Amino acid sequence: MPLDSSTTGAWIDITRPIVDGMATWPGDPPVRIRRAARIEDGGGFQVSTLATSVHLGTHVDAPAHVLPGGAGVEHLSLDALIGPSVVTDVFADPHVDAPALRSTVEFGAQRVLLRTRNSAIHAGEEAASMDADPQPFRTDFAALTPQAARHLVERGVRLVGIDGPSIAPWDDLEPVHRILLSAGVIVLEGILLSHVLAGRYDLVCLPLQLNGCDGAPARALLRPR
Repeated sequence: MPLDSSTTGAWIDITRPIVDGMATWPGDPPVRIRRAARIEDGGGFQVSTLATSVHLGTHVDAPAHVLPGGAGVEHLSLDALIGPSVVTDVFADPHVDAPALRSTVEFGAQRVLLRTRNSAIHAGEEAASMDADPQPFRTDFAALTPQAARHLVERGVRLVGIDGPSIAPWDDLEPVHRILLSAGVIVLEGILLSHVLAGRYDLVCLPLQLNGCDGAPARALLRPR
């Protein structure tokens, strides 16, 4: 159930867990979490290994993701990744367009997290997977149109997050990424917002510092303002 953000000041984790075998973007390497050493084998320590794409679960995109010579994730501004944010409900279908943002995103917001129909889909998948195998990757997620991306740039947004695997539609990925990343807007994808109400929050988003990399998994937290 959504957290009543009006009555609590606790931090809310909006990070999607990374699980061995979870669904990944088609064509990306699968998630593999393996034990390299076990205490029961007499080594004294337990050690695990992780192999996966950096664009997995809750993650950020750096300009290098789509721009030749673009900056890597280590150059993303902490001032943009941390600070006041707005969670807004935008239940447009199939995708979020500029008019939908004009009517829902408050003027002056610098960090905007979009709670779309993806959150309802995820909540249903989570319930269905309690006693079943991980759900397959879905391509029918809601995302931004290029016009919506330009609108956010014009509004001076520094970070935009969405509750789906990509900020751009499955069948038209490049334009939205180019518009946002070329303007210096940080893209945060794969956040969990099904348990969060629309409103104002403090955001802490800390991607792994993978120098020179085009993206990185991140831990993202909200605290009601």
